[in-house]
Amino acid sequence: MKPLQSLNFNIIKCKKCFRLASYIRKVADEKVKRFNNEKYWGRPLTGFGDFHARLLIIGLAPAAHGGNRTGRMFTGDSSGDWLVKALHENGFASQPTSLRADDGLRLIDAYVTAPVRCAPPKNKPTREEFENCFPYLIEEFSLLKEVKVIVCLGRIAFDACCKLLHIKGINFTHGKSFTHQYLTIICSYHPSRQNTQTGRLTWKQWSMIFTKARKFLYDIK
Repeated sequence: MKPLQSLNFNIIKCKKCFRLASYIRKVADEKVKRFNNEKYWGRPLTGFGDFHARLLIIGLAPAAHGGNRTGRMFTGDSSGDWLVKALHENGFASQPTSLRADDGLRLIDAYVTAPVRCAPPKNKPTREEFENCFPYLIEEFSLLKEVKVIVCLGRIAFDACCKLLHIKGINFTHGKSFTHQYLTIICSYHPSRQNTQTGRLTWKQWSMIFTKARKFLYDIK
């Protein structure tokens, strides 16, 4: 647990990417009208969840007015609503909502992370920003020693997973699952508004991703 805490300390104080460091502070200072009375986190975000998790969920990056505001990934925005509700329905979360970092949410046998730790403008990190942040994911994964199933939320998360595990020759498709060494990898569209509000990702399609993860972990027939 202490090495992971040390890693998280280094992530929070990171300022490797000038563009991202400037952007998240600007967003935190200027805010948006609906959150005008709130104090924004405005710093890089660590992963969160069960240190002994067997399910690892890889996203893209914090949301400017979600995680960058609340201080926890997938918290305070619609993507977080979708993720935590599905986790709760499948026994991986203590409650169905993720509103604030101090809301009592506890992940059960699950850990959430991302290859980019700062909210990028227009949700598009540059290749250099991705490369700057990637060593944190490598170290984090090495410390989460009990992971058996990885759910990749979107193509960038899938690409990061493939780079992390040296996987080649497999394409991203929603709902695809495959084994690599001792791991099971599951691909899903990201639960962004762009996907959920357009119907590209339905609740049934989304929920089935975590039902599948549960079946792999608990060998449910």
